[in-house]
Amino acid sequence: MARWIRFTHRGEPGFGTLDGDTVRVHEGDMFVGAQPTGAVLPLSQVVLLCPVQPTTVIALYNNFAASLDKLQQSRPAEPLYLIKTPNTYLDPGAVIAQPASNSRVIFEGELALVIGRRCKEVSEDEAMAHVFGVTCANDVTAADILTRDRSFVQWSRAKGFDGFCPFGPAVATGLDVARLTVRTLLNGVERQRYPMSDMLFSVSELVSRLSHDMTLLPGDLILCGTSLGVGVMKPGSTIEVEIDGVGRLSNRFERPAALGTGHDVALAATH
Repeated sequence: MARWIRFTHRGEPGFGTLDGDTVRVHEGDMFVGAQPTGAVLPLSQVVLLCPVQPTTVIALYNNFAASLDKLQQSRPAEPLYLIKTPNTYLDPGAVIAQPASNSRVIFEGELALVIGRRCKEVSEDEAMAHVFGVTCANDVTAADILTRDRSFVQWSRAKGFDGFCPFGPAVATGLDVARLTVRTLLNGVERQRYPMSDMLFSVSELVSRLSHDMTLLPGDLILCGTSLGVGVMKPGSTIEVEIDGVGRLSNRFERPAALGTGHDVALAATH
């Protein structure tokens, strides 16, 4: 297993693997033949970036049995999803800004699959060979906007504000997704804990089906959906999404006037 990160060090971007409190710097392509340079940096001296640079982030809707049962909905015949736009991508430790509309903003802790190879119309048997690893994500949503207009559910707008898709801190390889558990904490209090084994569509089925809808490229993310326990974030809150073996994604939620860089919590997000 390896945990890959992207970072800046003295203003220069780089990537590498986490080894305790150090970063082993690599060069080349993270997904194909990355090689260690021999340089080792203290984790405390780098600023974490989103661990990959997606061209597309797909976010699943109602993909967990427990949530489906609570909503008294039937199992969908195929994966239901939406797209998170690039302006939503946010670094670990950075600040999620409250929209100017003062919307009711909720957190949704999720596991995200990271694609490592170009993926188009693959079978379920081929799908796992195209998954590089997994990371933590928060599918932030301005919930009150969704049904503001009764004629049209505004998924794209509600989930598309700047900074509404933090993910990271690392991409972990070699993990069995079905054995993992997602935890979400609001101001240090656990609000979500759910097993990935409760997913309606397995990893291989998701990747295969989605690859028949669109071509997936290295670095693209599939947010696997969330389960019970989503809730409201108030300005001044800290929201953390944690998955064993991956790390802890930590971001503050603030009114625009209170924004800082947010990277004071980036180091904590890796442990």
